[in-house]
Amino acid sequence: MVWVLVAILAIALAAAVVMLVRQQRSRQLREGFGPEYDRTIAETGDRRAAERELAERRERRSELEIRELDADSRDRYAERWRKTQRTFVDQPAAAVADADGLVAEVMHERGYPVEEDFERRAADISVDHPVVVENYRAAHAISVRAGHDDASTEDLRQALVHFRALFAELLGQDESTQHDPDDAKEVHR
Repeated sequence: MVWVLVAILAIALAAAVVMLVRQQRSRQLREGFGPEYDRTIAETGDRRAAERELAERRERRSELEIRELDADSRDRYAERWRKTQRTFVDQPAAAVADADGLVAEVMHERGYPVEEDFERRAADISVDHPVVVENYRAAHAISVRAGHDDASTEDLRQALVHFRALFAELLGQDESTQHDPDDAKEVHR
């Protein structure tokens, strides 16, 4: 009888430990991925599947050698970004395409694999930049639409703003040091 009671207590204790570990893992993923956690759950329709995917993203990311940019590279990319913004005034679709490519270039130099499809790139970047990855997805979608002449100037302006959010984080700059595409209009007036 005592052995049965000990076995039941051991099983209950093991179940409680498993539940606590799962809760802690869920909390860590939710805190680490922020809005990306909720988006992934909504996309998969299953919390466990979403958490498994997010954990796999972290594992994949841990195998990458992500590095900071040196000062010269940061300055060079920042200047190219300013040029892209100036281009927006006369050629908004071209500026958005340039911004999309520039973000991919910076990602590549930092060590993110960009040869993969867009969703894989977004998943990889979500580990380090979970707050702005949704901006990246929105900007890229607008860029694709612009390639089919299906984006308004306001859409294109919004895409550039979205790209800028990720670009600033990738460069390690405060986004407020970047300029709004509308600022470029002021320069040309």
